[in-house]
Amino acid sequence: MSVLKSFIAGEWLGETPARPLPSAINGDIVAHTHQEPIDFAKAVEYGRTTGVKNLLAMDFQERALALKAMALYLQEHKQELYALSHHTGATKRDSAIDIDGGFGTLFSYASMGRRELPSGNVVHEGPVMPLGKENHFAGTHILVPRGGVAVHINAFNFPVWGMLEKFAPTFLAGMPCIVKPATATSYVTEAAVRLMQASGALPEGALQLIIGGTGDLLDHLREQDVVTFTGSASTALKLRSHPNILARSIPFNAEADSLNCAILAPDVTPDHEEFDLFIKEVVREMTVKAGQKCTAVRRILVPTAQLEAVADRLKQQLSKVVAGDPAVDGVRMGALASLDQCADVKAAIDRLKESCECLLGGTGDFQPLGDGCDRGAFLEPHLLLCRNPEQEGGAHDIEAFGPVATLMPYDTLEQAVAIAAKGKGSLVTTLSTRDPATAGQLVPMLAAYHGRLHVLDAQAAKESTGHGSPLPMLKHGGPGRAGGGEELGGIRAVCHYLQRTAVQGSPTMLAAITGEYVRGAKVIETEVHPFRRYFEDLQINESLLTHRRTVTEADIVNFGCLSGDHFYMHFDEIAARNSQFRERIAHGYFVLSAAAGLFVSPGEGPVLANYGLDNLRFITPVPIGDTIQARLTCKRKIDQGRTSPDGHPQGVVVWDVEVRNQKDELVASYDILTLVAKRPQ
Repeated sequence: MSVLKSFIAGEWLGETPARPLPSAINGDIVAHTHQEPIDFAKAVEYGRTTGVKNLLAMDFQERALALKAMALYLQEHKQELYALSHHTGATKRDSAIDIDGGFGTLFSYASMGRRELPSGNVVHEGPVMPLGKENHFAGTHILVPRGGVAVHINAFNFPVWGMLEKFAPTFLAGMPCIVKPATATSYVTEAAVRLMQASGALPEGALQLIIGGTGDLLDHLREQDVVTFTGSASTALKLRSHPNILARSIPFNAEADSLNCAILAPDVTPDHEEFDLFIKEVVREMTVKAGQKCTAVRRILVPTAQLEAVADRLKQQLSKVVAGDPAVDGVRMGALASLDQCADVKAAIDRLKESCECLLGGTGDFQPLGDGCDRGAFLEPHLLLCRNPEQEGGAHDIEAFGPVATLMPYDTLEQAVAIAAKGKGSLVTTLSTRDPATAGQLVPMLAAYHGRLHVLDAQAAKESTGHGSPLPMLKHGGPGRAGGGEELGGIRAVCHYLQRTAVQGSPTMLAAITGEYVRGAKVIETEVHPFRRYFEDLQINESLLTHRRTVTEADIVNFGCLSGDHFYMHFDEIAARNSQFRERIAHGYFVLSAAAGLFVSPGEGPVLANYGLDNLRFITPVPIGDTIQARLTCKRKIDQGRTSPDGHPQGVVVWDVEVRNQKDELVASYDILTLVAKRPQ
């Protein structure tokens, strides 16, 4: 029988079998943990030295490319993980959520990193704020790698996604990870880590794996380290209260199981499509992963008038769910992750029955399909009813982490909000409504208690990823019982693992620190037009002050005829005179176009294409007779490793553009992005 190994300080550790890990399907032993003790002090020090050194030898862009390479390799070998995931009780659909969902998160962060992060290891989090009247002293914020390690303690229900959704932003941030998966399903995580190592894209020290307990790991952490946890609220509290975590103010992020809601709005009746969508969503969330999701629906809030119809429909649909070995045709729901987990859920159901009626489940005639499944951790769906949901306790406090949910009637929207809030904070709530006014009224009221709100109607259902699916670009986490933390949310998650620092100084110093041009900084002016330089040769702060152009009435008339924009402020002398500007003014987009005409070098050169325009502001109106002049300055360079269609490497250059009039007043301000070729080899 295989012995799982920890991956510590660059070596695989573990030979002697310890705890057996049975299959959730039939109880057969899948693997053992190892007996060999782990030197956690060594693991932490290795991460801080070797891991940090190797990660910071790369920049954000290079780490994003490494994430993509890992994701591609994992995707090629995913059948190995699917085979192991089967033993956790997962159906093919369940495994796809965990395994393919994890790979998708890597791909997403690889893409976001390439698009949104700079080439270096400093993120400038602007804007720059003048702190003096003449802009000799200014301030801004930067984000830098913390120089510590991130300890990720994960739950049993998502052995792959649970690791990768935390690893991806941590890796991008240049922070090495020490991952501790839940022991019951750690054999899947171990296999995933082996594949990540085999990909060749994982720098030495960037990832370590703990099989078994954490021992004295938390005692060795310092101020620059981070701890994240996914699991029960009680365990989160215990870890958060660790003396070393408190004494050193070590950042701690918790994502805890919560009593999530699905709310059927009063405007939806059994005659509406949204009613069927609501039933489908609840049934799916009760049965996917056998209800073992921190985002699963635990409380079902419905108008009193629809209680009987909802109960009947849910019982009808849930009674059709076939549970058993996912390898057997027709099985829609697998097992709980372990016999211990199954016992815990049954005990929670018994406690719920003290304040709730059982509408479905627990009759004693449940028989899962498949050989040996009588030894597995199977449980049929249970639907309960709480007739007095305004009372505290019961289903508002007790979570059965399995295919279990409780119906609760309400009479008014305000009452529904109050009932939902009795769960003391959740990760997600679904609202099913046909009425935009109801959504507009209810969502702001619900938002204070829930990390994500999923509004379900017929239009959204065509593409909705569902109530229980955290997405890489949206925040995952919730207040109160849900842990009070945040994960994912796009690049926000990367920022969680970086140190934010305020920086003050002259614009010239801030430009040197941030690696970006800052208005007011000393510029570099040469005889060579910046558009004539290859990507590698172009310097930050390299600038061009253009010749001048006087705006004429013919300019305005010609631009209006060409664009079709005959707005009165440009053409109606009387209306313009009666306006706040007192005279006709040029189109803002004419000013933008005229500035391009001033600074563009028309001949063939390294600048390949306009890539975009950001932060455009028209600040001072330009009347007929004003003279404008532009300054073009290299603000930021992003080496994305991209290749043009003919195979030549290139990068993205962000240019700061200021357009001023004859009084030196700022007329327009914006950034333009261009693709710039690299020097031919």
